[in-house]
Formats: sequence, structure tokens, C-alpha cells
Amino acid sequence: MTIESTRSGATWARKLAWGALALFLAAFAVFESAKYGLPTTAAALGFFVLPDAARLAGPRLPGPLHQAAHRVWIPLVVLVGYSFGPIVWPPLFTAGLGWLTRIALDRTFGHAPSS
Repeated sequence: MTIESTRSGATWARKLAWGALALFLAAFAVFESAKYGLPTTAAALGFFVLPDAARLAGPRLPGPLHQAAHRVWIPLVVLVGYSFGPIVWPPLFTAGLGWLTRIALDRTFGHAPSS
């Protein structure tokens, strides 16, 4: 087995995992949006578009804001913090779901930020 075939297998498995996560998160966001109504739907859709809006806000492409908007740990902190914290505001949770869904979808199609 060559190094290239091992890397392509790992890349294929990684993309499949990101795709499965994207589907799960999208379904979860739709469930939460249907359960809590329009504000949660608006938050999920707004934060789904956030990485593209961050691209337009930077002085150069891709700027530091764009790079930060594509980091997984930021929406993950929002989701975990909401789940275990004292705040009860469903649009915050669905915003994190929408944001993480977009990142997972981008990573599925190979659009990962540079280090």
C-alpha cells in the first residue's frame, strides 16, 4: 500500500465523517427550528451564512475574521456552553447548530481553512 492511497483513504473517511456530521446537525437544527419557531429558524439560517459574511468583512481574502469563522471550536463552545450553562434561549443553540453545520458542510467538500 502506498502513502498516497493511505492518504486518499483517510481523506475519504474524513470527508464521509464530516458529511455524516453535517447531515445530523442539519436535521437537529430543523427539529429545533420546528419546535421553537421563527426566531430559532432565523438564528440557524443567519449563522449558517456567517462564514460567507465574514469573508466579505475582511480587508483581504481570506482575512483573520474569515479564518476564525471557520474554526470548529467556536460554535462547539457555544453548543456545549448552552447545554450545560444556565442560559435558556433556544435561538442561541440553533445559531451554534447552523454555524457548525456550515463548517461541517465546507469540510465535507474540502474547503478547510489554512492553518
